[in-house]
Amino acid sequence: MALKRKIEERKDPVNLRINGKFEGTLDAKGSLTIGSTAVVKADIIGDNVIIEGRFNGKIVARTGLTLLSTANVEGEIYPAKLNISEGAIFDGRCSMMHDYLTAEELARYLEVDLKSIMEWANSGRLPGNKEGENWRFDRKNIDSWIVSGKLK
Repeated sequence: MALKRKIEERKDPVNLRINGKFEGTLDAKGSLTIGSTAVVKADIIGDNVIIEGRFNGKIVARTGLTLLSTANVEGEIYPAKLNISEGAIFDGRCSMMHDYLTAEELARYLEVDLKSIMEWANSGRLPGNKEGENWRFDRKNIDSWIVSGKLK
């Protein structure tokens, strides 16, 4: 039976490794390695994610995502940087994150609806810059805003 759990974001970076079965959500600072014997079905948000085993789900990798030669990944990935080793299998959708995000990209990054993003930005609760009719958000400022606990 797979381990099902939700691991909340931590303020201090931690290095995690999964070697068995895991199902759930994972939101953590630091490095996450999915070992070669792991079978993971999850939604993951992390800084640096390294995959050696089987993964199915969604990954947001703020710093980078590495798929090693034994990786078998199915799902959606949103990395700041991506490294795929020869032999790795990836079947899904990839959208690279940029230093600056549109309102739509930020909604997907934070997993909230676009209406909330616009309300927070227009009220000044969310750090961003309005350029004409469009908002631009610096991903590093957004990450700091999240860590500060202002996203509730």
